[in-house]
Amino acid sequence: MDDNQLLRYKRHLLLPQIDVAGQQRLLDASVLVVGAGGLGSPVLLYLAATGIGKLHFYDDDTVEISNIQRQILFDSSVLGQSKAEAAAERLRAINPDCQVVAVASRLEGEILNAAVADTDLVIDCSDNFSTRFAVNRACVENQKTLLSGAVIRMEGQLSVFNGHKQDMPCYQCLYQPDAYDDETCTSSGVLGPAVGVIGSLLATEAVKFIIGIGDTLEGRLLLFDAMAMRFNELKLKKDPACPVCGLKS
Repeated sequence: MDDNQLLRYKRHLLLPQIDVAGQQRLLDASVLVVGAGGLGSPVLLYLAATGIGKLHFYDDDTVEISNIQRQILFDSSVLGQSKAEAAAERLRAINPDCQVVAVASRLEGEILNAAVADTDLVIDCSDNFSTRFAVNRACVENQKTLLSGAVIRMEGQLSVFNGHKQDMPCYQCLYQPDAYDDETCTSSGVLGPAVGVIGSLLATEAVKFIIGIGDTLEGRLLLFDAMAMRFNELKLKKDPACPVCGLKS
């Protein structure tokens, strides 16, 4: 690290759990973020500021006025612009150390598989089950760790799915296709700060994973209830019959 970086990351370097070695791991890391909306906004902002070396993200939407209530990457000056382009400009301004690769398209098919294979960590900030299932499958196939979060109304959840460990559950062990209807913020509403809570926790888990410190949410589902201001936790088990990660006979 140069002198400017030592000053920029000084508060990290003071933490014995991070220090120079941990910060260097962040600078060397590559993270793929799926979506730059309500969850993706705090995730991308914090990871750029914290010194992630490469942030690669996909979002095919444009900025609308209804986004501003919770998608803190954007403001009224970028209404109508591509989210990918507007977000990339903001992130580069926050931290020139961070290599930002923004793609204004949906992440799917072979492009999804290649993007997952070419990263150290995947964070799913999408807002629909079809994308979540596809990202999960790509992470399992490429043995990549997946951080997944979701928020609706005043409730949120997140977990860590480790694609390297055959005895640990994947996302599809928790949710099965065709068993859930997609509820969106458009139809059900969402509390803006609740999205920020889950997004900040996802960013925290990402930093811990990259540095290799603390206990992660692997095998646990963290639930957040903003109305009661309470966190609860559920233990997750692998589904032996899971079509994605289940035990093969």
